[in-house]
Amino acid sequence: MQGRRIARRVLAAAAMMLVAAGSQAGAQTYPANKITLIVAFAPGGIADTLARLIAQGLSERLHQAVVVENRGGAGGNIAAANVARAEPDGYTLLATTTALAINETLFANKEFSASDFKTLAIAAISPEALVTGAANPANNLNEFLKNMNGKTINFAVPGVGTGSHIEAEYFFKFLAKTPAQMIPFQGGAPAINAAIGNQVDLMASTLGGGAAAQIEGGKLKGLGIAADKRAAVVPNVPTYAEQGFPGFTAASWVGFFAPGKTDPQIIATLNTAINAIVQTPEVQKKLIDMGFDPITGGPPQADAMFKAEVDKWGKMVKALNLSIK
Repeated sequence: MQGRRIARRVLAAAAMMLVAAGSQAGAQTYPANKITLIVAFAPGGIADTLARLIAQGLSERLHQAVVVENRGGAGGNIAAANVARAEPDGYTLLATTTALAINETLFANKEFSASDFKTLAIAAISPEALVTGAANPANNLNEFLKNMNGKTINFAVPGVGTGSHIEAEYFFKFLAKTPAQMIPFQGGAPAINAAIGNQVDLMASTLGGGAAAQIEGGKLKGLGIAADKRAAVVPNVPTYAEQGFPGFTAASWVGFFAPGKTDPQIIATLNTAINAIVQTPEVQKKLIDMGFDPITGGPPQADAMFKAEVDKWGKMVKALNLSIK
């Protein structure tokens, strides 16, 4: 009996060693096949645009085809669930946005959690902003709030549960402490048009969501950005902190993720490649022109940033008592 137990333990240990050896060998030869990069949103948005730039760069650097698949829906949850369930072999990856951090708390029932992913890289970031039509007499947040004189502010957002919605509602309720009513639109373009046409008092948007281009074009006014410093793309727009609302920042970002049990060596390979792509002059210019700041960092930094974002957005969602069943 004792001998059989020992034999079973030896066999189990041997099996584990074989699995580990196979995993290590796979990591050393990675990638040996095509990579599928699943984008959590429809074609044409910033996540899709950056994903295709990264896919092209990965294909060139890793000498394998990288196929982009768009699987939009449920605020990014459909794509995230697909990648969370995928084999952790580095061949199925996720391109998504701040939605992955927000949805961890916002959605009461979903098929995955933030801990099901390893962060490959957070590649680009754009601050949230409050903007108004060019005809509005206010030039900053303080002037705008003074002119409203406590009246309920109607603000457009590019969808319920987006970072822009949550950031703006949190700002008005807890920082400005003024009445405000959210007006949801199906996407950024109609929300921007509503602000340009003075159908709403203002709009909440990331600079990279189209607001920066409209500010530069003179069709919108930037009242403030939720960032530590002014944005290079619209340097005349003051931060919230400059206007008496310090310590509050919020931004939209585009990140790349792998299933949580992916080999660290594969994570490092992909992280190095993505960072190199983001640092190319071509990609840097495209991101800056769209209102995004390129960012790079190793896997520990990327993972720490993602976890901090989950915590930050989670606190805002809970404070506002928001939930999607």
